[in-house]
Amino acid sequence: MRHRSMAFVVRGNKILMEKIYYDNRYFYTIPGGGIEENETPEEAAIRELKEECGLDGTIVKKVAVSYGRGDGSEEHVYEVDVPYDQEPITGYDPEEPLDNQPIKKVCWMRLDELSEKDRAFLWSYGLMAVEGYYEEIVSWGDEISYPTKNR
Repeated sequence: MRHRSMAFVVRGNKILMEKIYYDNRYFYTIPGGGIEENETPEEAAIRELKEECGLDGTIVKKVAVSYGRGDGSEEHVYEVDVPYDQEPITGYDPEEPLDNQPIKKVCWMRLDELSEKDRAFLWSYGLMAVEGYYEEIVSWGDEISYPTKNR
């Protein structure tokens, strides 16, 4: 069991996302990774943002903690501020081989550019607590949508 820490970085209406290739599939997620021994969850979020996106950030607030799927692990998620003069680069995951990095790209994305599946994970990470996103969700109305028909 290893605890994890993640970072939401937002500019305007865009979220900093990573395109990842893992378990033979591509998906988008926010920067994050394992918390090292003697490291706080906040320190881990800032370190992971630097390693994976080349950005220096500061914690704004904690937006969520979720608990593992039966293994006792925790995921800590923070809203992180990054100076506007910094732009992300595609970094690396030091836990993965250099010739087979899962991080394929980092980019700024709007919610409407992400699949419903990737958006679902953002909600589980606490996106509703990041400034502006609660209001966006409320504006969507009450229409039901679901990606597959009548299961």
